[in-house]
Amino acid sequence: MKTEERRTAICPRCGKAYRGRPALSRTDNKTYICPDCGTREALESIGVDEKEQEEILATIHSHTEHQDI
Repeated sequence: MKTEERRTAICPRCGKAYRGRPALSRTDNKTYICPDCGTREALESIGVDEKEQEEILATIHSHTEHQDI
């Protein structure tokens, strides 16, 4: 059985520590960022304002906080 080692990384965009699979930044297509910043970049690209981005992230977190992603 394959086990995946979970490492903590620091997001270069927001400076926060995160665990799990990173997102590839849309700004340069080579920097790995935290999943939240990846979601923010995706939402920004379609014109979603900051307040709504935070509401969307809160909804995502409320549905995934107890899952081991």
